[in-house]
Amino acid sequence: MPVIGLTGGIASGKSMVSRILRSLGAHIVDADMIARELVKPGLPAWKEIVEKFGRDILLADNNINRPLLGQIIFQDPEKRKVLNDILHPRILEEAKRQIQELAKKHPRDIIVFDAALLIELGAHQLVDKVILVYIPVEKQVERLMKRDGLTREEALQRINAQMPGEEKKRFADYIIDTSGSEEDVRKQTEKIFSEIRGGK
Repeated sequence: MPVIGLTGGIASGKSMVSRILRSLGAHIVDADMIARELVKPGLPAWKEIVEKFGRDILLADNNINRPLLGQIIFQDPEKRKVLNDILHPRILEEAKRQIQELAKKHPRDIIVFDAALLIELGAHQLVDKVILVYIPVEKQVERLMKRDGLTREEALQRINAQMPGEEKKRFADYIIDTSGSEEDVRKQTEKIFSEIRGGK
């Protein structure tokens, strides 16, 4: 069965689509979960991040203060690049390993690589099809402000740090518009899932 790439901008509803795909029987390889595992205290990526950003980004238990690090990298493209250079190759390597393992165990099932930066990572070349979760920018800003308690300016800064959704459409085989209800999103997702499973 094919490996599907699932991508979408921040606060686009990608997690909701990922949950629906999992409920339909897909196996999810989650780039964000991989990143969280990679930066556990004492691991090589953690050491490198602390070396580059200093111990001020650590919490009392030595875990990385993710909101603080997020604030730093979204305000400074160079620092964002430093972090990406540490994490991206490791995330891709681990994702490939997990995909291969799942493909051996479940050769008939659909595997989904869920990654916000799928296209920026160049990982869209590793998958058979790309599903883009899309939402108009204004709604994205609203959701992000509400979800993370950000100002409009901060929300836009984070959105603009990623490739625009309109540009990502060029790489997508399927597009799910999440500006409607969850029921509507489920219907779109189910339709795409059955098309992929049917080999269309």
